[in-house]
Amino acid sequence: MSLLISVVIPYYKKKKYIKRALESVYNQTYKNFEIIIVYDDTDLSDFFYLEELLKKNCKIKIIFNKNNLGAGFSRNIGIKNSKGKMIAFLDADDYWKKNKLEYQINFMIKNKINFSFTSYYLIDDNNIIMKKIVAKKLLFYENLIQSCDIGLSTVMLKKNILNKLKFPNLKTKEDYILWLNISKKNPLYGINKILSYWKKTPDSLSSSVYQKIKDAFLVYNKHMKYNVIKSILLTIFLCINFVRKRYL
Repeated sequence: MSLLISVVIPYYKKKKYIKRALESVYNQTYKNFEIIIVYDDTDLSDFFYLEELLKKNCKIKIIFNKNNLGAGFSRNIGIKNSKGKMIAFLDADDYWKKNKLEYQINFMIKNKINFSFTSYYLIDDNNIIMKKIVAKKLLFYENLIQSCDIGLSTVMLKKNILNKLKFPNLKTKEDYILWLNISKKNPLYGINKILSYWKKTPDSLSSSVYQKIKDAFLVYNKHMKYNVIKSILLTIFLCINFVRKRYL
């Protein structure tokens, strides 16, 4: 019997994109999945839109946050309410190729691994491909610490490795911290096959250069417990690698 995959989607003001994201899940060749949308907005206008959009789909659960908690904490809530043995993350403005879940779960079962991620296309707001981001074959903590080479919407992992690990409270880089903590005990396996599309939207938090640099420093200084000098150096390396990966 196939394993149940829980697809966790945090939602905050993504009405323009969410339909395509959901359709990319509905159309998967692998059918044993559930979708958990965590609605993270006190403005209910989009909530009613989602209810109307999803009311005929029994595979979808919507969880409403009374307060805006951020993407990381919303994913934690989604994970807590999930039933699957496998978790796949999808942001509301990204989407998948139709064989994403099937290819990835078969890869993980065959190779007996806990965590995998894939290559993906970086696209603009008009769905035009800007660049191909290639997944590295294998990542450990030592090489992940200088460059975040994992696209969140490409990740699938076994739920049980999250028993003691959570997304932290950070505006950006919250996924990077979780991957670093997971990589201390688990190798992270990359699949060099494009199965996802990651959208660079003009109004996203990840578009703020200042916010990214600030949060990068906090990754190393607060969460990885490095001293100030080492944290500054690693932040510089991370920024250089980010520019190289995205623009060169």
